[in-house]
Amino acid sequence: MKNKNPSRGNVKGDTLPIPDLELIDLEADTGMGSGEDHYIDNTGAVIPAEYDDGEIKPPFFSRINIHVVLLAVTVLFVAGLVYKVMTFGVHVDLDEIFQDGPGTYADTFDTFLPLMDTDGNPVFKTYGEGSTILFFGNAPFADDRGSGDNLVSLIRDMTGAEVYNCSVSGSFLAADQSELNADISPWDAFNFYWLCSLATGYHDTTDAEYQKAVAALGESAPPEAMEVYNTLTSIDLSTVDVVAVMYDGSDYLAGHAMYNDGNATDITQFTGNTEAGIELLQYCYPNIRIIIMSPTYAFGLDENGNYVSSDIQRYGWDVLSTYVIKQYASCASRMVTFVDNLYGTINEDNAEDYLTDHLHLNQEGRKKVAERFVYALNYFKDNNSAAQE
Repeated sequence: MKNKNPSRGNVKGDTLPIPDLELIDLEADTGMGSGEDHYIDNTGAVIPAEYDDGEIKPPFFSRINIHVVLLAVTVLFVAGLVYKVMTFGVHVDLDEIFQDGPGTYADTFDTFLPLMDTDGNPVFKTYGEGSTILFFGNAPFADDRGSGDNLVSLIRDMTGAEVYNCSVSGSFLAADQSELNADISPWDAFNFYWLCSLATGYHDTTDAEYQKAVAALGESAPPEAMEVYNTLTSIDLSTVDVVAVMYDGSDYLAGHAMYNDGNATDITQFTGNTEAGIELLQYCYPNIRIIIMSPTYAFGLDENGNYVSSDIQRYGWDVLSTYVIKQYASCASRMVTFVDNLYGTINEDNAEDYLTDHLHLNQEGRKKVAERFVYALNYFKDNNSAAQE
């Protein structure tokens, strides 16, 4: 079948007629050139012109320089940043906030626990007249020793209990050495663990090393060293109802080690010595209720001796609050009462009212600590009166 529509290439000898071409006048009013009713911008786009009183003008936006626009945007952006920085946060008037006093800390690490018997049942007991309390620690209990203003004396007057003050001024909780050696570290004889060892007679060498330490220190020995020795070597711990322990922030200020995750009873650590002493007492005399009292607030000291926040200043380990938190964790693991003096008694907001310097308690501070101790001591008396009757 023949193709009835032959292609152009199949036509021989024939020439197709040239179509008529229409010439376009670019200058004419066609919208394709620069006429009176349009405008060609710098990109070649054809934009209708505007008329104003018979005068042809290009559109407004075509006359704006892009650099001017970018400059304006940049200026606005920078101005916005400056405004945000200048108005960041809200101004706080501290005088207005503290017009009614510094307030109180609602959250503390207080852990009040009763004594547990051999069957794991709580023993609710009134600690007053007829009770015996043995105190270990440093300055809080040792300052003004023997006077009516002493912290131990205040607790005796508040409770009517018989008290034994075996605190040692200038001592620390963390030991320098893991073993007691008076020739190397005589001051180790006066920390909590070795005093417990002296009282329980658990280590045969403690007695002799203690006396060697006192002799080695000579006139530098704590003035109450032999008084403490005589008390601990003569007291019958089976008659003691409560052991109370309180060391101030001296370990923090001295940069002593705080804890050893690999050894919870490492006596060279602040918390390890606490736990080791607790463990020894609980092993030898499980009838004794143990109350650990944390340090109160203490200011740190900078290189010029100026007071600084102990939540900022570090001395090789960490801030004071971390020492307290770690001590709380140790007491919780040993199921003994912990009194949080840092947040519950004397804190950074009220410290100036209760300290004589950056560390030591004034008379009002001692009263406040004594009240907190007595509150913890007889906490279960108030909440379980029916069980005690």
